[in-house]
Parts: sequence; C-alpha cells; structure tokens
Amino acid sequence: MWLDFSFQELFGLERRLSDSTADLYFDTISEKLRTPEFLPRTLYDRFNLEVLATTDSPLDSLADHKAIRESDWKAKVLPTFRPDPVVDPEFAGLAENIAKLGENTREDTSTWVGYLNALRKTRLRFRELGCTATDHGHPTARTANLPAPEATELFRRVIAGEPDAHQQELFRAQMLTEMARMSLDDGLVMQIHPGSARNHNRKLYEQYGRDLGADIPTPTNYVDALRPLLDQFGNESNLTIILFTLDESAYSRELAPLAGHYPCLRLGPPWWFHDSPEGMMRFRELVTETAGFYNTVGFNDDTRAFLSIPARHDTARRIDCAFLAKLVAEHRLVEDEALQVAQDLTYNLVKKAYRL
Repeated sequence: MWLDFSFQELFGLERRLSDSTADLYFDTISEKLRTPEFLPRTLYDRFNLEVLATTDSPLDSLADHKAIRESDWKAKVLPTFRPDPVVDPEFAGLAENIAKLGENTREDTSTWVGYLNALRKTRLRFRELGCTATDHGHPTARTANLPAPEATELFRRVIAGEPDAHQQELFRAQMLTEMARMSLDDGLVMQIHPGSARNHNRKLYEQYGRDLGADIPTPTNYVDALRPLLDQFGNESNLTIILFTLDESAYSRELAPLAGHYPCLRLGPPWWFHDSPEGMMRFRELVTETAGFYNTVGFNDDTRAFLSIPARHDTARRIDCAFLAKLVAEHRLVEDEALQVAQDLTYNLVKKAYRL
C-alpha cells in the first residue's frame, strides 16, 4: 500500500508495476528525484507536515537541529532523547559512552549521582532545541525502584563491565524508573518500545553491525513489569508514558486495562510489524472497549522512508474511520460523535500527547 501510494501520488505512475514497466518506474523515479520538487524541504511542505522528530543519542551534538533553527527554514524539526547508548549495559562501549557523557556535561559520571545529573543536563539541552519526548527501546518493560545504596552498587558494576545478565536487566529496569522521575520534573513525554529480540540474525549482525534487521517480537509482561514504576508515579496526571508493543496478545489482557486505569499511561499506535491495515484494525478492536479512544495517542509513525509518510497516515485514517463507521452502523456511536473522534485520532490526540 505504501509503495502503490508513493508510486501514484508522488511519482504519477499509473501503470501497474511489472517486468514490462520496471524500466519505466526506474527511469521516472530516478528523473524526478533529481528535481527541486523532491528535495526534502519541498516534500516537507508538500506533505503538509507540522512536526518532524528525529531520534538522537545523548552524545549527539544536535548540530543539525541548531543549523535548522538558525536558518531561514521555519519547519518544526525536533530532537527526541534516546538514551540507550548510555543506559543499556549490552550496548557496545557503554562505559566509554558514559565517560563521554560526563565530559560533555562536566559531571563526574563515575558516580551514580553524577551520572544522573549528567542525564538531567543532557535532557535540558535537548529541551532547549524543542524536544518534547524521550524514547526507550528496552528488550522488556521491566522497571525497578531500588534503594539508593543498591542502585549505586549496581551502577558501579555496570561501568566496571561486571554485571551478569540479571544485573544488566535490573539496571535497565531501574533506569526506566529514573527516566520517569526525570520526566515528572522536566515534562518530557516518555515512550517505551519493549518486546523486540534485536539483531536475531548473528551473521547479519557480525557482518553489518547492530539494528540493521532481524528484529523478532517477543512476549512482553506489562502488569508485573511496570508495577515498580507505577507504584511510584502511576497516579501522576502530569506524567505521560506512551506504551508501544510488538506483543498483540497483551493488547486486551494487559495494555488496555492498564491505560484505562492509570492516569499517566497512554497506548501508542500499532508499531512495526503491526503497522499495517489488519494490524491497525486488530488494535482498535482489542483495546477500545476497555481503554477507549482517549487513552490512545492517535497515529504517529517511525518511518525511515520519508516518502512513505503520507501513505502511512492515510492508511491509519482509513482504518480508524472504517472502525468508527462500523460503530455508527451498529448504533453504538452517533455520527457527529464519530466525526469528532476521527478528527481527534487523526490530529488532536497526538498533539496533546506529545505536548506539541
């Protein structure tokens, strides 16, 4: 659907792609990509985008964001704080990354207190360039709330390269709770993307490096895993935590009840493998009865393919409207209410959730 939409709407290709039209497609696309109409800034305006967010390491200088702000281009391109390189013990070079974080912030990141202060300062630097959200790609949704002496000792083991698998997971769990604490202070919206066994293909990983494919969904426990964090902050109405999942079996059993109950929780749209017509419809069918529409955040996509942005949003809107039309046809929703919900799912909820 994304390809067909892009071929027709962006490149004007109306003949079906086949072996006999392959050269036509290749030549047409190659030619048009060389024109001013396909420069990224022109496409940004053509797509009628209001906000585009990047995902950035705490070690990133954000020089590109500064350059955009200082230019005459008035687009809203915002950084997103993705702390994995300095919070995940399995991330290659973690200790060196934490030391670099200390240099950048002039904090002693060999200590637990200095490390947390460095993260707070970095989040502030991101906020000054328009950042409104953080993003956490942990293997699980586990959280923890350790006493300060235990957290200090765990941190010492991590930067010394000594943690076993249990301690690695415990440290990630503790850092989710620490990030929630920081979000309550600085207002950044928290996104959690658990449940992916990343780099599953060992040969691919060894030849090309991390995060280049072979990411496989895994079962995810949210009820028990999030409890330490929710015990601390679950009732905070000023905190927003958006949960994404690759585990569809958790939609109605865990995620919808949690989001329906805790003021701080919202459900992100279907992600990755489920970012598809059938996946989107299953999401609406499984979460709406319990969580409602307004404990979700509408649709935001995480594409790396710029030209797919209009297609993905078009697909999401059609699926949501089809779901709403069914409710109207069954007299479970009044038509004028469905029209308002459609607008909220398309536009208003995502702006509210991400504080844009």
